[in-house]
Amino acid sequence: MTDPAAPGVTPDRRMLEALVCPLTQATLTYDAERQELISKAANLAFPIRDGIPVMLVSEARALE
Repeated sequence: MTDPAAPGVTPDRRMLEALVCPLTQATLTYDAERQELISKAANLAFPIRDGIPVMLVSEARALE
């Protein structure tokens, strides 16, 4: 598996803007440093791996 923050792997900004939280349908915030999409409404962080958002609740990290 490659490093999700590998140089040259940048998610498409338009794609990120079109995605919503699969639980709440709320908009997401992009965290470039952690390579995650944040759903404040669901209190979850969805990972971005190799430039591809993983929008599965089972793969999301609970926010503190």
